[in-house]
Amino acid sequence: MSVAQKPIQTSLKAKIQELISAYESLKEENQRMAEHNARLETILNERELAYLELDKKYNQQQIANAFAASSEDAHDAKIRVNRIVREIDNCIALLNR
Repeated sequence: MSVAQKPIQTSLKAKIQELISAYESLKEENQRMAEHNARLETILNERELAYLELDKKYNQQQIANAFAASSEDAHDAKIRVNRIVREIDNCIALLNR
């Protein structure tokens, strides 16, 4: 090997080592980000379930309040009951498809 090729070879080896090092660093960062993403997805799913449960309880409370309301709120109660009946009818229609 000639004297002129040795600096090129050394430079090339250094650049390849630098690329390998950058690759390993990015690979580790990608793994950390994937784990972080998985944790965030788990938290999001838990929060969505909690939200759905709270929404269900809220709707139940609204229905209970509608039935326990005074006569002036009877109209609101009828509207809520009609809405619930329509939702049930839609569910039945979806099940029959």
